[in-house]
Amino acid sequence: MPDEITQTLVIGGGQAGLVMSHRLKQRGLPHLVLERHRIAERWRSERWDGLKFQFPNWSVRLPDFPFPHSDPDAFSDTDTIIRYIEDYAAFVEPPVRCGVEVTRLSQRDGGRFVAETTGGSIEADNVVVATGPYQRGVIPDVLRELSVFQVHAAAYKNPEQLPPGAVLVAGGGASGAQIAEELLQAGRRVYLSIARHRRLPRRYRSRDLIWWLAEMQLDQITPEERGPARLGPVISGAYGGRTIDFRDFAARGMVLLGRLEAAHDGAIDIAPGLDKSLADGDVSYTTFLDTVDEYVKRRRLELPEDAGARVTLPEPPCIAAPIRRLDLAAEGITSIIWATGYGVDFGWIDLPVLDARGEAIHRNGISAVPGLYFLGLQWLSKMSSSFLSGVGDDAAVLADHILARR
Repeated sequence: MPDEITQTLVIGGGQAGLVMSHRLKQRGLPHLVLERHRIAERWRSERWDGLKFQFPNWSVRLPDFPFPHSDPDAFSDTDTIIRYIEDYAAFVEPPVRCGVEVTRLSQRDGGRFVAETTGGSIEADNVVVATGPYQRGVIPDVLRELSVFQVHAAAYKNPEQLPPGAVLVAGGGASGAQIAEELLQAGRRVYLSIARHRRLPRRYRSRDLIWWLAEMQLDQITPEERGPARLGPVISGAYGGRTIDFRDFAARGMVLLGRLEAAHDGAIDIAPGLDKSLADGDVSYTTFLDTVDEYVKRRRLELPEDAGARVTLPEPPCIAAPIRRLDLAAEGITSIIWATGYGVDFGWIDLPVLDARGEAIHRNGISAVPGLYFLGLQWLSKMSSSFLSGVGDDAAVLADHILARR
């Protein structure tokens, strides 16, 4: 016999789980929310001290709860976002139970779901998995044995955390770029490994990128319309918000590298193709500018031209003569920060809803197993699904689906 029965079990107490609770309460649907640590735990423990949110204040919102700010165009720090989520939880008043981890989710034959937890077993007619898109930091196995200090971006806090010496940042996405620039500003010698990336402008023609995504409805693009591409935009909210330009990083003393390939004898082999990675990033960037210009012309918007956005800096020496082998000791590198992305961790779900990579199989958050749902994942139904401002729409769809199952 289960220790408890509920109609709908929501697993995860971050913004997705809280919004799901809000949507269920709006429809009068009984439910329970489980959070294995604290509300907004990943915001608390897996963000570095100097992180600035990548979305301008005017765009930050959760359903029926405005984001308080004094400067709409500024970018908030982590503590501000945590307080906002805490205040949202106080507004929603979810039936949440913190400090309870789900260790296995299964289903009785044709019946209720069974969640085995650290606080007993719970049966539910419906389950919403809202554990977020950033669950497990990925570090390449071939490079784990390097005998220097290593930390994933999820556990990095600040430059003082690292031993004295140069730093290798592996990964040129949004997190890697922001951390690398922070270290450069702190006076460290920085090596930044970049591969394929999608470079976009922070602002263009006096409007922020997020404004353009909404204005042109690009944030409503579906996974089917997107195609197989999985690259997120390389943007930053740090230092007032700025466009990431790797050539600018190099001009300021950062050493750019290609993809890290293999490690042996205290050195790392670097794959060729740094020049192509930068060129492909430039294509993403200029294509976006062209798309905006065409939109402005077609809609006859009175927005100033921005010729400076198309200025390309000279190629630095590290691109003209790329490093193919990096001797860590010779270069004085004492730390590696792995900004190599995240994977999901659904190993506790004992149901046929995961693909060969362990990722959720669903359509708009609705799985093939009746009553089992996912929320808060990247590209759940559209580009904005994992945005703070986008999760509410997906949660409403799932809540309506749950209501229809009664």
